Amino acid sequence: MRVFALSDIHVDYADNAAWVAGLSRSDYRDDVLILAGDVAGTLGRLQDCLEAFAARFLRVLFVPGNHDLWVIREAVRMDSLEKFDRVVAVATASGASLQPFTAGPLAIVPLHGWYDYSFGEPDAQLQAVWMDYRACRWPEGWRTQDVAAHFLGLNATAPPAPARTVITFSHYLPRLDLMPPYVPPPHRLVYPVLGSATLDVQLRRLGSVLHVYGHSHVNREVRIDGVTYVNNAFAYPAETRIAAKRLRCVHAG
Repeated sequence: MRVFALSDIHVDYADNAAWVAGLSRSDYRDDVLILAGDVAGTLGRLQDCLEAFAARFLRVLFVPGNHDLWVIREAVRMDSLEKFDRVVAVATASGASLQPFTAGPLAIVPLHGWYDYSFGEPDAQLQAVWMDYRACRWPEGWRTQDVAAHFLGLNATAPPAPARTVITFSHYLPRLDLMPPYVPPPHRLVYPVLGSATLDVQLRRLGSVLHVYGHSHVNREVRIDGVTYVNNAFAYPAETRIAAKRLRCVHAG
């Protein structure tokens, strides 16, 4: 059993959806796919994509990203907490799972999250351009930090027994130094909305040796203090220099 990683497939774009549709229906029947968020902005496209992956893989393990919780494109009015509940229902019905998965000594554990400004405070420019501030809708009185605390509070606090090898995954970055030093200063504007340092505390408490993340669209592998971090974002069609546009095997079984 191999484990593949992918994030930020964004099937709202026709080219990305076509890539999913073109994946082999036979090559991955005994394998697991970690899908680390940002599949689609609507429930209909989310369902289509998850069903396509579930028809090709033994198991699809999924956590929602920020785009998956956007509500402005949905016909039915809801807030983003209600959207999360619907995303969970759609994922389950489509054959994907948001629960920890075990296979012998291997455990794969999803970690929910949001950004909590532990990577820095957003300035006025970021608040004006970052789409989540308009595309998501939260209960009255909730701050961004409250959203993050809610989702971080859903996460497992101990690995499934009797796991000896733990892989974790999240949509959001668990630490800011996962961003490479070559990122130009103007692009660092988005750093406050990339993730949460609490995720790193949680994954290390679980004993993770490998963490898959998404969100930044910058493909990277780096090892820090005993944990290997991997981002394999498919990203937007035009982002060909920072995204490889392929599945990546992160565990060979």
